[in-house]
Amino acid sequence: MREVFHQSLEDLQARLAEISDLVTVAIEKATTAFAESDVALAEEVIADDAKIDELAVSLDEQAIEILARQQPVARDLRIVITALRVSASLERMGDMAEHIAQLARLRFPERAVPKGLKGTFRRMGELDVDISRTLGELLRTQDLRFADAIRNADDDVDELHARVFEKVLSDNWKGEATATVDATLASRYHERFADHAVAVAKKVVYLATGDWAIEEEDIALAVEQQELGHA
Repeated sequence: MREVFHQSLEDLQARLAEISDLVTVAIEKATTAFAESDVALAEEVIADDAKIDELAVSLDEQAIEILARQQPVARDLRIVITALRVSASLERMGDMAEHIAQLARLRFPERAVPKGLKGTFRRMGELDVDISRTLGELLRTQDLRFADAIRNADDDVDELHARVFEKVLSDNWKGEATATVDATLASRYHERFADHAVAVAKKVVYLATGDWAIEEEDIALAVEQQELGHA
């Protein structure tokens, strides 16, 4: 019975990684659709979000069943609690990718990327894709160096997000109302995508150490402790 229980925990973690992979595909497609006004790609992201939602619900049901039947303690309990919390964040990341794709579909055949911000949004998209890929590695390995990389990349996304708002609020901004709305929404979706990834990183710190990473600086401290433990 104990072997079956631990197999269930391993399956739970593998399913988290599977959802993370789907989120990575979603943000890759969404940012491409947004940049290139590819409505077919946008439609794929929107349709496929249901799969992410279904897997998240199924994982939650499995985690709740483990809690009810096995009454795990210590690290085993942390695995189940972390899975429940991480699945919610991954589902929201999928939603952010879907929202970006919806903007691309809404403005088709025109480009959703406002003039003067193409490079900014291209970089935000690249960062979000890199963050999502790194998150998959973090979930598979629990190597907290990946968590720190996500935290650092999120800082870059935040800086670009602030730059978008400075642009649309400046006296030099000549965009129409729709362009202003598109820029504001798209920037917010990219920023929230990265924020949810940081939230997952903090939860993996809890799984690995048993301590909550309340502040982002706590991630860097956890990396140091993990490296000392492996020395």
